[in-house]
Amino acid sequence: MRYQSLIVWQKSLKLAEEIYHLTEDLPNAEKYGLADQMRRAAVSVPSNIAEGAERESVMDYTRFLTFAKGSVAELETQLILCKRIGYLPAEKTDPILVLCGEIKRILKTMILKFKTKKE
Repeated sequence: MRYQSLIVWQKSLKLAEEIYHLTEDLPNAEKYGLADQMRRAAVSVPSNIAEGAERESVMDYTRFLTFAKGSVAELETQLILCKRIGYLPAEKTDPILVLCGEIKRILKTMILKFKTKKE
């Protein structure tokens, strides 16, 4: 199965797009700080899903899905921080946080499925 057909990859690519647009609203002082870090974390999610899908073993795939899940958690933390310090309003961050939650749930399900398959 090609990774492009995976719903989780499609959703995570959408997440990365949303983060690129959202970080344009951050203060210029954060252009090379928080904005850059958020973009890297967001891009890491679909990238790790894709890389894992192209690996030869279930164990490798599971490891890359775990990396992707960790990047989503990192991004959630950064979004919450942006909201708490007043850089971004809740009406912009909350829908993205919902998307992050969806992606994490799918990744968790996939990871558990592959771990069970492995045992």
